[in-house]
Amino acid sequence: MSIRFTKAAIAAALAATVAVLPASAQNVNGRPNYGTVTLRTGFTPDPRVVALQSGGEINAESISPDCRGFISNAPDVRLSFTGGSSLPLILSVASRADTTLVVNAPDGRWYCDDDSGVNGLNPMVRFNRPLTGRYEIWVGTYGNASLQPAQLNISELRSQ
Repeated sequence: MSIRFTKAAIAAALAATVAVLPASAQNVNGRPNYGTVTLRTGFTPDPRVVALQSGGEINAESISPDCRGFISNAPDVRLSFTGGSSLPLILSVASRADTTLVVNAPDGRWYCDDDSGVNGLNPMVRFNRPLTGRYEIWVGTYGNASLQPAQLNISELRSQ
């Protein structure tokens, strides 16, 4: 076997390995840009509000073709949630800008939304049976990487 053939075989094997890796650039264990919120079911006040800036440099479609907007590498907010009732967990965004929402839930699945919230351009993700654990939350800006004022609303009662 020639050295040239061996190098080509190694390069092909490495390329095949890289193609199998997940495309996500998000760091679910990164330090949250706007901190950690710890809540248990029945929390007050409801909603819990976190003021932040939406957006970032990463296209959320790198996570899934169902995700929209531009987000940062680290989560904006980490929610440590203890469930235990029949109440849902509702994550929504209020902003004058067109925002999006990307959530990595305790089960490791990604949940994304663009315009299901109030006023047509705001996102909302609703967990009807919320799991206990960490929810990594990104608030994106639709269409470009600009940072925009926004507020993340965490509720068991309603979207904002």
